[in-house]
Amino acid sequence: MTATSAAMEVDAEARRILERAAAASFPPLHAVHHLLSVGVCVRCIFRMFGAFSQACSCTSLTVSVLHSFLEERDDSVKSESCSCLSTDEACCSVCFGILLPTCHQDDGVASVDDTSRIDIITSMVSQAVQGESYQIDQFSLEISLPAVVAANDRSIRLYMKQKYGKENWFKGEIFSQQTMSVKEALRLLIVPSLEKQLDVKHGNNSFRIRLTYTHDDASLKLNSLLPNDRNRKRKTESREGNDTRRNSTYDDKQILSETDSFIHRTLEGIQDQEFCSLFQLPPEKVFKPCHLVISCLRSPIYIGGRYLKLSRNVSQSCWIIDDERMGEASVEEIIGENVRAICRGDGCKFHAAGREDIDVRMLGSGRPFLIEILNV
Repeated sequence: MTATSAAMEVDAEARRILERAAAASFPPLHAVHHLLSVGVCVRCIFRMFGAFSQACSCTSLTVSVLHSFLEERDDSVKSESCSCLSTDEACCSVCFGILLPTCHQDDGVASVDDTSRIDIITSMVSQAVQGESYQIDQFSLEISLPAVVAANDRSIRLYMKQKYGKENWFKGEIFSQQTMSVKEALRLLIVPSLEKQLDVKHGNNSFRIRLTYTHDDASLKLNSLLPNDRNRKRKTESREGNDTRRNSTYDDKQILSETDSFIHRTLEGIQDQEFCSLFQLPPEKVFKPCHLVISCLRSPIYIGGRYLKLSRNVSQSCWIIDDERMGEASVEEIIGENVRAICRGDGCKFHAAGREDIDVRMLGSGRPFLIEILNV
């Protein structure tokens, strides 16, 4: 098959999807066009109106294709300079460009043509896996989105309800809260390409690929709009057990996750009337895409044994008082760091069945211990 015939087949697939959607669950064409004009991307339009999953996973469904389809069927959509075709708004005002992947990374902004954007993202994931020399036979995909995506999604839904709620075509089931989420749509887009890139299947597995999207500006603005009496202080106390890590990346992710979870719960507790008074309807257009961080994680592995401590100057765990180390070393460091280095883990936790004072030896059959190796 030549490149031209392949492109024609892809375009034909997009046309078939649009025909099916127009005959099934889509609202009047002018409403679809209005969503495009306020900055909602093609895939968000499809998922919000409950269109079938093939529509969200078709890479050839772009703004220009949908606009051309609308132009053929709606006399009011004729201008080549239509606002929904403007190249200034590169990001969707709901998903922030996540479903039409354009994302900020440490080396700048990655933005390519629509048909290859998904492959570019999955290539970056594949490089991250290969760069760490992971050996995998399956993977699971985890996706973390900023809470502002959920807020803008709700904002668009309420805006459409205000604008078209009294029209006959607008029904609860056509604009249900139970329609496909951004996470579900992104999974449909990425998983097939990722399976091809990695040459393994997606499924429940100990190897996890995590895509973490953040948008600092929008998140800060969202925080400022939330009622002040809902704010809280995050607990920063360390968890039980000793934790040896090479950097603070894991802790930063935990704090980010806890913050977003709290904002999600806060948004869920706000009634529609209060939400409309706090947030702009529809949400403002977005000019800056999300920042994407790709991380790979394995489930921990555990190694058990018994240790003997023959020295009276070695503590069980690292013991520091007023920035001064007590003792010459610790069992935790001697065993844990050596095991971690051999297993090539990101960190380790040392668990022992009881403990002894620094000046007490551990003889006999030794004390049982367990080493938890993180992200091997």
